[in-house]
Amino acid sequence: MTKRMARTIADRLEAAGRRPTAERYVLRLYVTGMTPRSTRAVENVRTICEEHLHGRYDLEVIDIYQQPTLAKGEQIIAAPTLVKKLPLPLRRVIGDLSSTERVLVGLDLRPA
Repeated sequence: MTKRMARTIADRLEAAGRRPTAERYVLRLYVTGMTPRSTRAVENVRTICEEHLHGRYDLEVIDIYQQPTLAKGEQIIAAPTLVKKLPLPLRRVIGDLSSTERVLVGLDLRPA
């Protein structure tokens, strides 16, 4: 590794340490059609994200009936399931996401 590469890596690590609150969250919510439970999960996760991650998240809602290969690739065994892809580590929260505290812990926004 050259000095320049080492410096660039060190600069990135240092910058990452300075802005932990600026992390962008990449979330996927797997639902089963427009069932009441799925609809509640979508509403709940949007509310939680707007209150706690305003402007710092990307949420993709995936209907496993319409895109079953995506659910299979993620090994989704229950729905609704919220998957936090980034920042690492990957986390999953299963259910209608009505327990705000449980979702915040699952997203690593609050300690367990």
